Amino acid sequence: LGGARSGKSRYAAERARRSGLDVRCIVTAEAFDAEMQERITRHRAERPAHWRTIESPRGLAETLAAQAAPTRCLLVDCLTLWLSNLLCAGDEAALEAETEALLALAPTLPGRLLLVSNEVGWGIVPDDPLARRFRDEAGRLHQRLAGRLERVTLVVAGLPLALKTPS
Repeated sequence: LGGARSGKSRYAAERARRSGLDVRCIVTAEAFDAEMQERITRHRAERPAHWRTIESPRGLAETLAAQAAPTRCLLVDCLTLWLSNLLCAGDEAALEAETEALLALAPTLPGRLLLVSNEVGWGIVPDDPLARRFRDEAGRLHQRLAGRLERVTLVVAGLPLALKTPS
């Protein structure tokens, strides 16, 4: 977890590199404008060429299930874009089903799973109902995932702070 430009993606990529496993980068962004396309292109260029990239703006649990293996490290970047995609689609049943599927599946996957997500709850309260809903849903998702996963790290100014480590 971390704020914008906190170094969370770089930290997760370094952990993936050090894993020694076959890395699959699962990306959730969609390029709806030139600026977002530039961001996607920049992120792709920063990743090692031998990492396979899989686009999964929705259906994340299905993608994870299909890609997971004991010899793989799955790097998801990022959960908040995935959540935004679901919220903007306006399908409440899909939002609930996909969230529950991710929560159930994540702790059971073979290999290693690294999830990148934006901590958005420390800023001002948004004045837009959809933005408030996004902030609230992201906070709930982070809490629920943190309760199920063995490790949670907050990245601030490029520095990792362990919030939860394996017992």
